Amino acid sequence: MDSLVWLILTIIQIYTWIVFAMVGVSWLLAFNVINRSNQFVYVLSDFLNRATEPALSRIRGFIPNMGGIDLSPLVLLLGLYFLRRLIVEVIYG
Repeated sequence: MDSLVWLILTIIQIYTWIVFAMVGVSWLLAFNVINRSNQFVYVLSDFLNRATEPALSRIRGFIPNMGGIDLSPLVLLLGLYFLRRLIVEVIYG
């Protein structure tokens, strides 16, 4: 049972880092620090968007438009941290 819990917590942690990377890359793209014409940047941003967009689009359906500020990654990260904490408390007391 401990191995399964470890695997689930590790997957949640990896997905958390993917969300952080997506936010960082999107900011770098928005401020023209990096350019999508670079093949590596294009592949990286495409992967990060494909990995996070299904969860973020569902969250965006519930959050009202904040006028250019996207709070969905923050809500997703809070949900991931809550889920991780919940799993640890339920399994280990």
